[in-house]
Amino acid sequence: MSRIGNKPITVPEGIEVKIDGQKITVKGAKGTLEREIHKNITLEMKDNTINVIRKNDEAENKSLHGLTRTLINNMIIGVKDGYKKELQINGVGYRVQKQGNNLNLTLGYSHPVIFEAPQGITFDVPNPNTIIVNGIDKELVGQTAAVIRTKRPPEVYRGKGIKYADEVIRRKVGKTGK
Repeated sequence: MSRIGNKPITVPEGIEVKIDGQKITVKGAKGTLEREIHKNITLEMKDNTINVIRKNDEAENKSLHGLTRTLINNMIIGVKDGYKKELQINGVGYRVQKQGNNLNLTLGYSHPVIFEAPQGITFDVPNPNTIIVNGIDKELVGQTAAVIRTKRPPEVYRGKGIKYADEVIRRKVGKTGK
């Protein structure tokens, strides 16, 4: 029995949800999101609440039950408030500049790394060592932040690189002298 899947989703005011067969569309102040729902999952909407129902208790349907409920809830939160991920750049000479919708990353390579923003993602650069990734799709925001992080992952000896703001890098001790 899925505890998450059985919880009803309440739709706040100002959010419009449209269920059309196996497709759900959520429209809010920040934008519109669409998602295809698996054929074994059905959605019921009554009085600003959405219930996610699975057809039977097979293992695949049980796993899809809670996942579908969480994805729909994330869509509603995204169009209402949006999502953001903060990245920090550590290292001497490492910095970021915003050029239009793109990021110009100086990460110790022989050339600057230009990162183009995907559709639906915006960047904020409050200072040369901080990147804030904003968007309404939680999955896309997280994926974009992860791709930016792969340009120079944090290094364990000196702590140089790009890391999430809430990430803790476990530092290693370097060589010991004689």
